[in-house]
Amino acid sequence: MKRLLALLILVPMLASAVEPAVAAKPAAVVAPPTKEIVCRACHGAAGAAPLMDLYPKLNGQNKGYLVSSLKAYKAGGRQGGMAGVMVGQAMSLSDADMDALASYYSSQP
Repeated sequence: MKRLLALLILVPMLASAVEPAVAAKPAAVVAPPTKEIVCRACHGAAGAAPLMDLYPKLNGQNKGYLVSSLKAYKAGGRQGGMAGVMVGQAMSLSDADMDALASYYSSQP
């Protein structure tokens, strides 16, 4: 009986002495760039839900690929699909805008 009583007293004391596990910090939320609102019209929120199958998902794409695609649209080097629309959109983007958009979309799950 004494052993049971000692066990009932010691177990809670030992459990409280152990440091609780620290929850992993959530990944930093990247705020969308201002110009992302234009992209959202076709590619959906966070680039994850395109309006039509013709529009690609942008979330999780490689940043370098996104930047090079935007630059190619701006230079008129990409054809087909919605290139006509994308050329117009890319023309309004600076290199910094392209980098910010690519960083944002590549960081989205």
